[in-house]
Amino acid sequence: MPIILDPGATGPVYRQIVARLRAAILSGTLPAGGRLPSSRGLASQLGVARGTVEAAYAVLAGEGVLLSHGAAGTVVSPHMTARALSRAHDAAPVPEVMDHHTPQHVLPFRMGLPALDAFPRKIWTTLAAREIRRISGDDLAYPDPAGHRPLREMIASYLGLSRGITISPEQVWVTGGFQGALSLIISAVLRPGDAVWVEDPGYPPARDALQAARGRLVPVPVDGDGVRVEAAIKQAPKARLALLTPTHQSPLGVTLSLERRLSLLAWAAQSDGWILEDDYDSEFRYTGHPLPALKSLDHADRVLFAGSFSKVLFPGLRLGYLVVPDPLTKDIARANRLVQAGQSILEQRVVASFMAEGHFARHLRRMRSLYAARRNALAEALGTTFGDRIKLQLHAGGMHLIARLADSIDDLELTRRALAQSLAPTALSSLTMQHPCGKGLLLGFTNIPATEAPAAADRLANAIRLI
Repeated sequence: MPIILDPGATGPVYRQIVARLRAAILSGTLPAGGRLPSSRGLASQLGVARGTVEAAYAVLAGEGVLLSHGAAGTVVSPHMTARALSRAHDAAPVPEVMDHHTPQHVLPFRMGLPALDAFPRKIWTTLAAREIRRISGDDLAYPDPAGHRPLREMIASYLGLSRGITISPEQVWVTGGFQGALSLIISAVLRPGDAVWVEDPGYPPARDALQAARGRLVPVPVDGDGVRVEAAIKQAPKARLALLTPTHQSPLGVTLSLERRLSLLAWAAQSDGWILEDDYDSEFRYTGHPLPALKSLDHADRVLFAGSFSKVLFPGLRLGYLVVPDPLTKDIARANRLVQAGQSILEQRVVASFMAEGHFARHLRRMRSLYAARRNALAEALGTTFGDRIKLQLHAGGMHLIARLADSIDDLELTRRALAQSLAPTALSSLTMQHPCGKGLLLGFTNIPATEAPAAADRLANAIRLI
């Protein structure tokens, strides 16, 4: 690729790549229909991280300049002309992109991060030091692919008490976070071309993983009662997999109604489909009692249940778990040997001890109280600062709130302005595929202490200049 980066230029490197690719297309060096190198190959050529190239490709794909064909590669749109490229450029200025997998400072309003300032590090380091001293020669061998047995026992016990799921430890597999669980399911269940229901709006990294596996994504709209199951059945009645967040929908925060839960389970039983229940943010509920999991209603054994320690402990841990229905045990075991082959034994032992000695339950209780206070403080500060220019949505649980905007306001542009001032809200419109759900800013509140909420709201107002 005829791309040379300027190491002295200011701003994100991916923006340079976007500009160079546009210039190559305009000049004809990259013709319509021309194939681009893989993100890994171009990253190697330029000496940058693969995520940087992927961010550049994503920007141009969002403008319709590039088309992704999964494993077949990325090409310049066959319909792209110089005039069309100029029109796309004018209509869609390059936004700042925060890669989900790139380390970032803890910026205010960033989603998906627990309160890192409130994590009991002293207890954790004490347990870690103790487990290091206890490591035996056997612990230095390859770990159990399914996970450390005491940790699996603790997870099974916790899910029985907190989520109403009656399972044995043999059904629990310890994974590399939620993405690790998803990779196992993709390998065990999904075939190229299989239809997969995904919520729209939804979680982009999960959609990307499914698309990379050549799954055929079926975006399903979400309303106040959760994902519209009847619309999904109408679009793809023979879908192989449904990826859903029924307890606390990501990102809208709504809960899947009982009627739709029963309809969903009936569909899976009748069509031989599988449901992946992503237990997103279920631990943090501030009004009413915690809701039972969809898995607790699963009498036909068609639901895989995935959880993660990233939000209840810390994301650097990279541990999660997957509850596997009996009919899929052999397939998941085979996939695990190919994809992951087990997780680090030290971290698993520390988490098991953290749970067994009661620290986990105490930490969750403390975080619920802390998050409720921080959420209320931020909502009050935003209301004072913005008045009727935004409409706040606070659902029963979760780790972020939604600041709704008028449809005429470009939420992508507002997030670009905010990021330039070291603030990290997420544009709601960036998470949709085919079913717009309005404009808004998703504002994480977990790392904003209550005393700092007014200053954070003022910083956001000054950064986005919302009028």
